[in-house]
Amino acid sequence: MPTVLIEGPYRFYFWSYDCSEPRHIHVQRENRQAKFWLDPVLLEQSYGFRGKELREIERIITANITLLREAWDEHCSGI
Repeated sequence: MPTVLIEGPYRFYFWSYDCSEPRHIHVQRENRQAKFWLDPVLLEQSYGFRGKELREIERIITANITLLREAWDEHCSGI
């Protein structure tokens, strides 16, 4: 479960067994979780986050999209 980015209270990571799915990122804060597709950036599911916070997470993802996509490609190409 590589952590790719930590920004503020959010941890952005993916699971190695998810490499067969399209590129995406998981986000966690305390007991809240969400999953965003990366191509294009789109919320797939959320548990516990409110709309305002999801918009902030989406902004962080968009600002770091190159880093997130490259981390996914690097990790998943070796599996």
